[in-house]
Amino acid sequence: MLVQFWATWCQYCRRDQPSVDAIIGDFADKGLVVLAVNVGEPKRKVKQYLAESPRACRIVLMEDTNLAALYAARSYPLYVLIDREGNVAGKQNGAAGEGALRRLLRKAGLDGE
Repeated sequence: MLVQFWATWCQYCRRDQPSVDAIIGDFADKGLVVLAVNVGEPKRKVKQYLAESPRACRIVLMEDTNLAALYAARSYPLYVLIDREGNVAGKQNGAAGEGALRRLLRKAGLDGE
């Protein structure tokens, strides 16, 4: 599972959105699930953003989970890769594009090709 902590106001999160969507397309058949956890924004604001800029991944609101506190998400985007046993297999702080996300997945033994 790849968890992305993000916010609608975060320009770097917006920039990384196509990269996350591409990863989903390439790794979904390998069992990768991507959750985008929106941090600290009201449901109405997130829904409005998603109406204008749809996401390919599952969206989770911070009010529905304690993941942001669990992984100390304080800057965005933050990516946390969790393996099948529930262990953190890797982390990436900040937007670094599709190549960096692919390297993160490769380190955990996933290969999108």
